[in-house]
Amino acid sequence: MTCQIAIIGSGPYGLAAASHLRAANIDTHVFGRPMDFWEAQMPKGMFLRSPMRASNISDPQRALTLDRFCASERLPLPKPIPLRTFIEYGRWFQHRVVPDLDTRRVDRIELSDGRFRLLLGDGDTLEANRVVVAAGISLFARKPAEFDGLPEHLVSHSSAENDLGRYAGCRTIVIGGGQSALESAALLRESGADVEVVLRRSVVHWLDQRGSWLKSDANPLRGVFYPPTDVGPPGLNQLVAAPDLFRRLPRRIQDRVAYRCIRPAGAGWLVSRVGGIPITMGRRVVGAAAHGQEIRLTLDDGTERRADHVILATGFRVDVSRYPFLTESVLRGLRVVNGYPELARGFESSVSGLHFLGAPAARSFGPLCRFVSGTEYGARALAASMARKRAVSWNAAPGRVPARG
Repeated sequence: MTCQIAIIGSGPYGLAAASHLRAANIDTHVFGRPMDFWEAQMPKGMFLRSPMRASNISDPQRALTLDRFCASERLPLPKPIPLRTFIEYGRWFQHRVVPDLDTRRVDRIELSDGRFRLLLGDGDTLEANRVVVAAGISLFARKPAEFDGLPEHLVSHSSAENDLGRYAGCRTIVIGGGQSALESAALLRESGADVEVVLRRSVVHWLDQRGSWLKSDANPLRGVFYPPTDVGPPGLNQLVAAPDLFRRLPRRIQDRVAYRCIRPAGAGWLVSRVGGIPITMGRRVVGAAAHGQEIRLTLDDGTERRADHVILATGFRVDVSRYPFLTESVLRGLRVVNGYPELARGFESSVSGLHFLGAPAARSFGPLCRFVSGTEYGARALAASMARKRAVSWNAAPGRVPARG
């Protein structure tokens, strides 16, 4: 079995890439379980922080939008968007652009005779000229070292919690101060758990507390202040929305802008839901130990907390070497900085023919790549690059360093 391009992953980035590549008549084979991370590793009852216009999965005609899905299914246009609605939207999108989705697991990617050989979970193989990795962030969960070695029944990462209702009646502590931490705390309390939030920063940042009119459709200048991508504060959001410009900035400026645009923050609509929940700010966990059926935390002020369970809403740290399908022969040729692959035009890595979309592309193309709204730029840039390469040749030998563009 052969194809021109194999895509690993069928979340928003994999589906968007497939829609653009197939629209360009490029033979594309897509692997994955559609929207699996969103369904299996995000808590029931969650809402998306992003507004509707920043939650569309990109297609070439911009026809398969979230509001088009809601209209076709006769659903209300919810604000904020429930997780369940977004998952159903993603699968609706998949049925239209990748009805032949291959749900088999990709175990290994090997370089073979000028092509890539994919070894599948059932023992079958596929050969491809190029591979696009859009496998998401599920393997990148960040867990502070203080919690190493503790059993899962006492501590877990927020991405491992699909149903927070199971902690009803339990004493719980959430570590972190971003959307995941604050919404997890709200869901825990609403499920009947006793909950406290502990975060290192001295303040909780809230989004959209002021200036709602600036974002409204009634404002004719909305696009000046808030581009559709909706990543970052006014001014910086325009820069982040243009990855080709962003990546030309000095690295120190890129890093400062990226941090400011993705610093931990909660959506304004969460404020009322966390009211009354104890939030301990400006404190860091310096020790964690199991004592029987409970966990005891020591904070940097010497105080102690006891709980039945701790949830680490401590984000993700990209490290593409953790993708189990990338073999040593591929990793040897991959230039990586702090876990991120160095990418050139068309999201191509130093291994010619191997491309990365989504969060692994954030160091090269900016924080937009961490959000669903980044599928518009990512899929279009990828498809345009593939079309140019097809016009020259599909068969450049994998492993050489591509020209930087």
